Formats: sequence, C-alpha cells, structure tokens
Amino acid sequence: MFKKILIANRGEIALRVIRTCKEMGISTVAVYSTADAESLHVRFADEAVCIGPPPSNLSYLKISNIIAAAEITNADAIHPGYGFLSENAKFSRICEEHDIKFIGASAEMISKMGDKATAKATMKAAGVPCVPGSEGIIKDFPECIKLAKEVGYPVMLKATAGGGGKGMRAVWKEEDLQDAWDSARQESAAAFDNNDMYMEKLIEEPRHIEIQIVGDSTGKACHLSERDCSVQRRHQKLTEETPSPFMTDSLRKKMGAAAVKAAEYIKYEGAGTVEFLVDKHRNFYFMEMNTRIQVEHPITEQVIDYDLIREQILVAAGVPISGKNYFPQLHSIECRINAEDPYNNFRPSPGKITNLHAPGGHGVRIDTHVYSGYIIPPNYDSMIAKLITTAQSREEAINKMKRALDEFVIEGVKTTIPFHRQLMDHPDYVEGNYTTKFMEDFKMKPLEEED
Repeated sequence: MFKKILIANRGEIALRVIRTCKEMGISTVAVYSTADAESLHVRFADEAVCIGPPPSNLSYLKISNIIAAAEITNADAIHPGYGFLSENAKFSRICEEHDIKFIGASAEMISKMGDKATAKATMKAAGVPCVPGSEGIIKDFPECIKLAKEVGYPVMLKATAGGGGKGMRAVWKEEDLQDAWDSARQESAAAFDNNDMYMEKLIEEPRHIEIQIVGDSTGKACHLSERDCSVQRRHQKLTEETPSPFMTDSLRKKMGAAAVKAAEYIKYEGAGTVEFLVDKHRNFYFMEMNTRIQVEHPITEQVIDYDLIREQILVAAGVPISGKNYFPQLHSIECRINAEDPYNNFRPSPGKITNLHAPGGHGVRIDTHVYSGYIIPPNYDSMIAKLITTAQSREEAINKMKRALDEFVIEGVKTTIPFHRQLMDHPDYVEGNYTTKFMEDFKMKPLEEED
C-alpha cells in the first residue's frame, strides 16, 4: 500500500481524497496556488506545497511543478482528482517515468478514450451501441455535407478534443451547416488547440445517463449502476440523481452489462464512467468515457455504501476487485452549489463568504472546502460545494433536499441555492420528466414570487 499520496488538485475533491487517505493510514500532500493558501484542503493535509501563482497553467496544470512537489515530499503516488490533469496522458506517462503511481488511467488508456472519435471506434469494435455518425475525423466540409445527408438531420457536430460543451453545434437543416462547421472548429481550436471534428445523429429528447465502473489490473470490471445527469446548462451538469427516474430494471441491466463490456474490452484499470445518451424509446448509445472520478460520485457512494476513492487507491495498489455489480438500495440527489447568480444568467460571483451555515441531519452530506471568511478566487471553476441528500425513495430525497437547501446559508456572494430550491418544486422535475433540454425552458421566478 502507498505510504504517501500527493493530491494534484484543489478544493472539495482534494479534501475528499485527503479524508479517505487519512482513514486508510496514508499520509497526504496538498498542492496549492497562492490563491488557495487558505483552502481547507491545504489546512487538513499532512504537508502542503505551493506550486505557483493563481493561473492554472502556472500551477495546477504545471506538470513539472507537481512532479517536483511529489519528489521533494517523497510521495509514492499522485491522485489527480477530476479536471486539471486528471485525464492528461502526458501527466500519467511522466508519473510512470518518475516511478510515481498515477491513481487513474494509464497514458495509453487516456489517449484511447480521451479522443472521442477513437473512443467511438473502440466501442463499436467492443459491440457497445454507438450513435450513428462519422467513423472518425471529418476531413473537410464537403465530407461534412455528405455525412449529414447520410446520417439524417438533425445532426450534432463535435470537437474530437472537446469538453465542457465547447466545439459542439446542433444543426437542424443543411443551410445552417456551414456556419456551425466554421464556428465549432474556431471554438475548438481556441479552447484545445485542435479543430478536428466528428459528427453524430442528434438524439431527440435525450437523457444523459452514465454508468460508474471500476476495473482492476487483471482485466476484470464491475459496474456500480447509473446516475442521471440530464439537468444541464450549456452541457454543464447542475444536479444528478441515482437511480434515474427514467430507468427500468431491464434497461439498468442492459446498460450495466454494456459498460462492463466496454471496460473489459479495453482492460480498463481504475474508476471510470461510461456515458450514454438514452432516447425517449429507451434506446441507449455510447457517448464518451471519463477516465477519472466524477464530480457526482458521492450519490453512488450513498446508495450502495461504497467509498469510490478508497477503491481507486486499492486498485492502483494492485488489489483485485470482487467483480460484483452493485445496484442502488436508496435514492440520492446531488445539487452542485456554484458561486453564480441564477437571477443574472448564472454570472460567476467570486468574493468573500461573510457567513455560512451548513445544513445537517439524517441523510444530508456536504462536500465543500469553503467556510465563513473564505475568499472564493475568480481563477477556477465556480463550484464551492456539493449538497447530497439520501433517502428511501425519490420523493423523500427531494423533500430532504428542499429542507437542506432552506437551511443552507451562504452570504457575501451569490450562489445557485435559489435555483436548486426552485428546481425541487418544478412539476417536470418532481415527476422525473426531464431531458438534457430541460434548462432551455426553465425560468427563475423573481425573488418576490418565491414565497
């Protein structure tokens, strides 16, 4: 087992990893930028190393600084969390070259599954259902026109190196294809220094449902059931739940089996997520694979009583998994609490938290790195907490979330707490009747109408 793990991340996920390491008797090293010196993950780690100024490219994305921090503290493993370098093949490879265990996918696996076109071809070969579309990168616009006619409108153009919704364009008719092609390539080039595109059939009334998997070094994999991540804004998830209100027992078994087939076909090692689009007829199609832990992993932990970070560490240390598949015994919902103003188009709201009161009680979990007096830096993702409620039924979990949101007080900055509180009362959400298009029609009620 590892003696010391460096967490190459920040905020609540860094603190989350630190807590599990302490429970396992493993020493921890936090890294931080100067903007994060007062974050709780820095305070609670056994050691902490400053790796640079606030900009990510000079700190959390600076591979040389992170490797140096690991070497001077004698860390024998690095946990990358999510975001930043968690799916960076070069980082995984450099860790291996420096005899430091990367607690995540191998460089080869990240490369294979990180490029969406390659991933789709791999999954097709594995016999996993895929969305109809291009076989690989589209070489030019004439090919794009031809493909769109073959696939049939509407289609979705996607950047092969994309993420966070960048480089994606829905096209409903041929007259709009040229503009979508040009703008998607331009956006992808600016964001990822890569303007390669591929195309898929646009799935109407889609649900975004992902299956959590874990694979070990023997090539064995298991699944831990699904999470419904369909409530999104600009392809960014806002809330997640498990089990999905759209799921049937039959579909759960089929999707779980497909995810395990995918993981075992590529001999995947570590925790990962196989993401699917599911249409209104409950046909499911492979979308992508995330070769890391997910933001929404706590809800899976809650419904099957399972520490996914612990499992990541054990698998990385060579401990084989049981191979058992897990199914939800409870219902759990996660609301991402962002420092954003939901009444002003979700504008980021960094600044000082002047007062904070966290909700508690049975079935309430909060993952956060902030506290009263903490200054939220403007340099990073705006998520400051994850509020999770767990109960015997979906109705109870929603009612518990309403109560917890009412108790959650964060003053000094704007947050998405009011949005989530209104979401929990929305008839379509309460009925479980939502798709990835839900937020296109959602409107915040003015403050005076909330009561």
